[in-house]
Amino acid sequence: MPKKVLRDFKVEYLQILDENGNCDDALMPKLSNEEIKKMYEMLVLVRVFDQKAFNMQRQGRLGTYIQFKGQEACQIGSAAVLEDDDWIFPMYRNSGLLIARKHPIVQVLQYWNGDERGMRAPDNVNNFPIAISVGTHVIHAVGAAWAAKLQGKKQVAVTYFGEGATSKGDFHEAMNFAGVYSAPCVFFCENNQFAISVPRAKQTHAETIAQKAIAYGIEGIQVDGMDIFAVYKAAKDAVEKARAGKGPTLIEAYAYRLCDHSTSDDASRYRSKEEFEAWVKKDSLERLEKYMRKKNLLDDAYKQKVLESSQQIIEKAVTEFEKIQPPDPKDMFKYVYAEMTPQQKEEMEELGIK
Repeated sequence: MPKKVLRDFKVEYLQILDENGNCDDALMPKLSNEEIKKMYEMLVLVRVFDQKAFNMQRQGRLGTYIQFKGQEACQIGSAAVLEDDDWIFPMYRNSGLLIARKHPIVQVLQYWNGDERGMRAPDNVNNFPIAISVGTHVIHAVGAAWAAKLQGKKQVAVTYFGEGATSKGDFHEAMNFAGVYSAPCVFFCENNQFAISVPRAKQTHAETIAQKAIAYGIEGIQVDGMDIFAVYKAAKDAVEKARAGKGPTLIEAYAYRLCDHSTSDDASRYRSKEEFEAWVKKDSLERLEKYMRKKNLLDDAYKQKVLESSQQIIEKAVTEFEKIQPPDPKDMFKYVYAEMTPQQKEEMEELGIK
């Protein structure tokens, strides 16, 4: 029998804006100055939110919190290409994504304080609730995408997850199903280099996460996840392709978590100071500022105005959040079934809830 030759497993790597603010004009997507400013303002807003929420947790004003510093470009760049009618299936590190998708900041805080009412999506915006369990929501996204296809709708479902989730069976089942049925789904992997304390090199022997798409017959691309223009372009191409009925795409956004895994973690125990400092220089917000200064789109006065406006928006949301009354304990029982079961009534009485 003739010897079979394996295909090249390399995938495209996309970077448009480097860490010094230099842009590859040949690859630059069509964005107006106002659109670039809007992206910048959203980056600043979610970063201010991220730090405020972290501070509130440390002050005992929030139950727990998962930061996303370093991954803002992944979330803001991809959200910018979606329609409100499209579905997003976020993971626990996607608070910035939700804010960019019109989810009220008050409700995001509400959720992180243990109040599930915070995950009620705004009217006419299809935001699925945050998934805490790793990778399980990836399957849900494919189901929503397939349903849209069966119904003849032009909706696209985008699911967000970390590189650690690609070690879960859910990810592989979802990729296979999406490939077989050409579901209008975009798999967006925010590869921040660590699954809690486990480095990417110990997650998989594959050279990239993006090349995992090859096994399922779909397109894979790796992008600089701290380059908002590259993220925007890759996401736009993938969403347009899915909406046109040409199938799914796996995007690996190569980024870095510029924070601890969570408020119960100390990343300095497993990451070197030198590694961290090298990645800080690639920060998405700073490189966009450098680019905007070169294009005369940003000066010190505008930068300060955006920062102060963002701080005011966040502080107003915090004030509103801290006035919210806690949910009624009865809700745990009343909203499981259309009518409460005898067992539920008994359990409620045992807890002394009236």
